[in-house]
Amino acid sequence: MKVLQFTIPVADDKSVIAEQVDLPHHYPYLHRHKETQITWIQEGEGTLIAGNHMHSYGPGDIFLLGANMPHLFKSNDEYYLPESTLRVKAISIFFNPDGLLSATFNLPEMKAIKTFIGQHAQGFKIPSRYSSLISAAMEATEQAKGTDQLICFLELLKQLQQISNRLDALSGYSNMPAITEDEGIRIGNIYNYLMQNYSGTVKLEDVARTAFMTPESFCRYFKKHTGHTFVSFLNEIRVNEACKKLTEHKAENISDIAYRCGFKSINNFNRVFKSIMGYTPREYFANYRNSIKSL
Repeated sequence: MKVLQFTIPVADDKSVIAEQVDLPHHYPYLHRHKETQITWIQEGEGTLIAGNHMHSYGPGDIFLLGANMPHLFKSNDEYYLPESTLRVKAISIFFNPDGLLSATFNLPEMKAIKTFIGQHAQGFKIPSRYSSLISAAMEATEQAKGTDQLICFLELLKQLQQISNRLDALSGYSNMPAITEDEGIRIGNIYNYLMQNYSGTVKLEDVARTAFMTPESFCRYFKKHTGHTFVSFLNEIRVNEACKKLTEHKAENISDIAYRCGFKSINNFNRVFKSIMGYTPREYFANYRNSIKSL
């Protein structure tokens, strides 16, 4: 199922849409829809853009995306190479508490889960300790039919409600304007350009040209639709890629990673990295290494 015109096609006999994809790469354009979405990445690596923030994803990761949140699962560059044999596999569950399921979500017994979903409209990543339970419930929902599918979906909601961890929002920008399909494609093209060129010198004029705009118009448009300035978004891409490289277990020093991600000086890299991540690159790597040891 492709997401066209930012509408999830809902069959007349279904209130929950369960989809399994097996494709060369994810749908490449920013989009949004009225359904809440839960996606379990089974195979594939890349960057999730959710609202005005981005997050690395890989096999085993599960994300809940709130209704009408602009998002894009951007597969890594190697998935788009002509000779690539890589695939992405994922299961997604789509549901609208205010649509066909409204009567169910308005039941007294559903008050807690409805409140939970409403409180997390900006989405979140499922904590790893809950991944096996949530993924099993998602797989059961995708495979079931008829009444059984609805029962499995309610079990999935029950598992979500039992998450006790503090959940960090995927996006920090709640008042994004409506995005048409054409705008989603345009912004997706801008994102693609930045992700393909972040490691070198990226000029505002060149990015604006991809959107067929003057630099001044582009800056206003980009800020309005993403909540980011051009520079802040480019820095987030670079830091996100640096995080991937810091955890790839390759023998690279931090200076090499900084330059490969487009930073011209190690001091600027350290400053920007800490402003976005809250840690220096060394602290980030040490925390990651300690978390691996504790598993």
